[in-house]
Amino acid sequence: MTNILNFMAGYWWIAAIILCVVMYKFILRVFFGLVIVPEDKIGLVTKKFVLFGEHKELTGDRIIAVNGEAGLQAKMLSPGLHWWMWPWQYNIDMQAFVVIPEGHIGLVSAKDGLVPKTGRILGRRVECENFQDSVTFLTNGGQKGRQSSFITNGVYKINTHLFEVSIVKQATIQENMVGIITSLDGDPLENGQIAGKNVEGHNNFQDFDMFLEKGGNRGLQQQTILAGTYNLNPWAVQVEEVQMTEIPIGHVGVVISFVGEDGVDVTGVNFKHGNLVGKGQKGVWAEPFGPGKYPINKYTNKIELVPTTNLVLNWANARTESHNLDKGLNTITVRSKDGFPFNLDVSQIIHIPMTEAPKVIARFGNMNNLVSQVLEPTIGNYFRNSAQDSDVIAFLTTRKERQDSAKQHISKVLDEYNVHAVDTLIGDIVPPQELMKTLTDRKIAQEQEVTFETQKKAAISRQTYEKETAIADMQGEVVKADQGVQIAERHADASVKKAKGDADSVKIAAEASAESTKLKAEADATRTSLIGNAEAEAILAKGKSTAESYKLAVEAMGKENFTTFKVTEEIGKNGVKIMPDLLINGGGQSGNGAIDGLLGVQILNMMGNQMGKSMNDTTVKSVTTDVPVEDLSVQKKDKK
Repeated sequence: MTNILNFMAGYWWIAAIILCVVMYKFILRVFFGLVIVPEDKIGLVTKKFVLFGEHKELTGDRIIAVNGEAGLQAKMLSPGLHWWMWPWQYNIDMQAFVVIPEGHIGLVSAKDGLVPKTGRILGRRVECENFQDSVTFLTNGGQKGRQSSFITNGVYKINTHLFEVSIVKQATIQENMVGIITSLDGDPLENGQIAGKNVEGHNNFQDFDMFLEKGGNRGLQQQTILAGTYNLNPWAVQVEEVQMTEIPIGHVGVVISFVGEDGVDVTGVNFKHGNLVGKGQKGVWAEPFGPGKYPINKYTNKIELVPTTNLVLNWANARTESHNLDKGLNTITVRSKDGFPFNLDVSQIIHIPMTEAPKVIARFGNMNNLVSQVLEPTIGNYFRNSAQDSDVIAFLTTRKERQDSAKQHISKVLDEYNVHAVDTLIGDIVPPQELMKTLTDRKIAQEQEVTFETQKKAAISRQTYEKETAIADMQGEVVKADQGVQIAERHADASVKKAKGDADSVKIAAEASAESTKLKAEADATRTSLIGNAEAEAILAKGKSTAESYKLAVEAMGKENFTTFKVTEEIGKNGVKIMPDLLINGGGQSGNGAIDGLLGVQILNMMGNQMGKSMNDTTVKSVTTDVPVEDLSVQKKDKK
């Protein structure tokens, strides 16, 4: 033990060195007031007391010392070595840096500073290196409480004795959305206004101090923000994300503005049912919005959709169009002249031109009012009045005429309201049950008549069909018979043509033969004539000579004797039998009786016949009649 003590007494300084090495921080802190601030920290200083000097204690309600007073110090220690910060006088708290991540902002609230003005809830911006210079903040008039300014993403050395930092997300507006802004600070709204006036230069409310400097009002704002990400101080403004106002195809959007200055009417003196104003003014804007999407503030502006295509409205219980403007319209009940009530469905087609849409809205406020205040009473009363002028049957039978009349009347009325009536159509007509039964029975009878007539026609058609079928079945035989007839006709035609040909041949041959015969006969006749003439000449000559000899004989013998002579001569020449084999004589008389006379006649006849064969009649005549020879020649020539 003694040896140990002796050794330690001889080498005490070594122990002192070791102790100093181990306890250097304590030694430096106590004896030299050394404070070491790490690289990622700041030192927050609290001064415990002040023994000497002018500024010993804080005055008033201040809690942060700026001039070295006892208490929480505005000045902080940055990373590094700091001397003469005696532990008995200073308390040092190590504070990490304030880090604002991406997509966030830091809201700053000051625990010390001036009191904001009455009516203000946010402290105004002070240039203090984003709240990293606490002394400057306090000395330049920084205000206590929530600050209008904020810090964006980054690393900051913030004195947390003075400032409290809250990290919040950035404001994000999605696609097809619009942000409606409500300011929590600013000047009061003007009388009669529901939203603050438009101010410029505040970068979509991100520079709220500029908004305040330009006189921005507290409350609802007319301006909106579009899709995007914004550094908005939620202590300064509130954001409501709503859908953009969409105006579909076939419509226009008439803007009704509730904010702005009172506008001057642009409709003129002829339009006395409301005012139309310019864009940005309070009232109904004269220029509507076309189809598209618009960032409309639904609290300051109202969009009334007006169809610009043909709009159909149905007065029917069971039918409603997609626009639902006719949702409250029902079937019209009318009463006829004969006292029967019946139901009537009507469809009205209207068209509102784009340029007339603001006038319609200025007059009625919306399309529903147009339907309820104008169309419904106009159309309903017209058909009620029209039905009272006729009975049910007449109303049914004159449907088209009444439809045309309704169109003209309603069109004239709607023109006064800047609405064009395209067409008026009468739909279902439901007459009373009693009358309906009568009409039904009548219709059934008519249909039965039509059915019977149809059946009759069908029977006739069937008969025709059967007949045609039979004809078709017989067509083969008919064709065969027709072919036989045609063959027979061809044969007959051939026979006729052959016979005609033969006849023509015979005719030609006959004509040729006749012509030949004619020529031959003419030749024969000529020859005969010549011969006859010659013979006649000879006979004449002979006759003349004979006559001459006869004349001489007659003169010599006498007529009677000469005749008897010649008769006897001829009998002898020709061997004529003049006596019958049996002769009956009467009375025993002599030959000069009847027998003799008869016998003489017979002889004369026989002689005449016999002579006719041998000589010409002319000769006989000349003999028997005593005609001269000259006369005989003349008669012969006449015969020729």
